[in-house]
Amino acid sequence: MNRRQLLTAAVAAPFALAAPAVAQGAWPTRGSIRLIAQFPPGGLVDTISRLVAPVMQQMLGQTVLVENRAGAGGVIGTDFVAKAPADGYTLLVSHASVHVYGAATLPTMPFHPVDDFTHMGMLVEAANILLVRAQSPFQNLAQYIEAARTRPVRFGSSGIGSAPHLLGEMLKGAARTPQLDHVPYRGSAPAMQDLLANQIESMIDPITTNVQQLRDGSLRALAVSSPQRLPAFPNIPTFAELGFAPLTSAQWLGLSAPRGLPTEITTRLTAMIPEILANPTLLARCNELQTLPRNPSPIGADFVNVIRTEVAHWTAIARANNIVAS
Repeated sequence: MNRRQLLTAAVAAPFALAAPAVAQGAWPTRGSIRLIAQFPPGGLVDTISRLVAPVMQQMLGQTVLVENRAGAGGVIGTDFVAKAPADGYTLLVSHASVHVYGAATLPTMPFHPVDDFTHMGMLVEAANILLVRAQSPFQNLAQYIEAARTRPVRFGSSGIGSAPHLLGEMLKGAARTPQLDHVPYRGSAPAMQDLLANQIESMIDPITTNVQQLRDGSLRALAVSSPQRLPAFPNIPTFAELGFAPLTSAQWLGLSAPRGLPTEITTRLTAMIPEILANPTLLARCNELQTLPRNPSPIGADFVNVIRTEVAHWTAIARANNIVAS
């Protein structure tokens, strides 16, 4: 089944006929709370979800279970939550790959990235890095750009319309490198396999899944999309300091719920986010992954404004580069 078929299936999901939200009595008082991770086990969303769940459980005094509902680049699980009852028992670790980049590049989506959700706040964010093999002749971004002006240089990404794809196209235009060619993959893992096998010259990917390879020296990062250099990797320059400030960006994860969540539940969950992010166990693991909370982390209306602004920004970039995901 292709991605468009999966999207169609999502629209027709049984939750389309879900009962109206129930907001009577105290919350939470019944059953467990489901925290939906819209990507498979082992990835960033799953990892963060399983760090957040026990902290929420302790704070709420109610069982919080992580449930993976993967498919269609995160759209299936996100749509599941959009159509769930707004009663506080189905929550989502939302992801910019769906709510921003998917909204910017997919021709249609079965939900509105803002209006069909109650967005409580941002949890963490991960910068993207431009990677080459340790044996690559490219020692820095200047050498990489110069090569791409004279001969084909390929960069892999996790797919058409992904944040790495959009960043690569922005770099291609800003650096005037007509032979910087995008090679899309079905996820980061196969792209990494081809990079290490020297089938492609480079790859743009979130730093989260590449920390170990950067530490052991099997990969070299030419630039990072964070506003400042990462404390764990101070030798990696930012795109901004190399003259490409528009490439400053990050992929965030947030806490969201279906539209119409009762005010008292929304208020309680929103107020919990700073305490969740201060949890020592969660912070230690996020430091290991170089996927950290923003300071301060936007919550409530500020978080909604982040989503709206980023959707508009990346939609304009996708249209300027004729990028349409499928």
